[in-house]
Amino acid sequence: MLFEIKSRLNGSVLFSLERGSLRLCVEAAVRGGVSLAYANLTDADLTCADLTCANLRGANLIGANLIGANLTGANLTRADLTGAELRGANLTGAELTGANLTCADLTGADLTGAELTCANLTNVMAEVRIPSLHRRILAAIDNGGTLDMATWHSCETTHCRAGWAINLAGKAGRMLELCLGSAVAGAIIHLASCPQLEGKVPDFYASNEDALNDIRRLAALEPELEPASV
Repeated sequence: MLFEIKSRLNGSVLFSLERGSLRLCVEAAVRGGVSLAYANLTDADLTCADLTCANLRGANLIGANLIGANLTGANLTRADLTGAELRGANLTGAELTGANLTCADLTGADLTGAELTCANLTNVMAEVRIPSLHRRILAAIDNGGTLDMATWHSCETTHCRAGWAINLAGKAGRMLELCLGSAVAGAIIHLASCPQLEGKVPDFYASNEDALNDIRRLAALEPELEPASV
């Protein structure tokens, strides 16, 4: 089947090839050094695609399935990744300056060394950094809160792992969630707060038991809370 990758700007064909799937066509373009800047890849199924060092600057990747994709060193400057599935994707060293990550799912993604500077994140990382985040989550649970991984927020004292991070970040966390969605907000707060994660986003869809065990594991690596902070 002939697949065509078209420009989001004027509909011109950037690359075309007979392949068994769009993913194989896109991979061939990347391997051949073809620039896919401003490509229209809306809702594209690029599961586990090898897009190493791909030039996807300004590309439309709204709703794209990039689960498990290798985007190491990819240029995603000002790409629109609204609602994209990026679970388990490797974004090591990727350029995400100005990218739109609204409601994207970054669970398990590796963002080590990724450049996340953009209009909606420039100062946010500092504003939502929570010292000893996992110790604070445990303290909140010990003080009557509940960890419920089935939903982002149930009430003021019941949240999932990402939900607790958002709640503990206060107004800045709530604004981040409103602008980018719960998954992205939770990912950003964790990455800003936890160097022990080494750029990798936690599993926000784990069971209550697995999530709590991982929270405890990371809490043990964090500085103890001051009595007034508990």
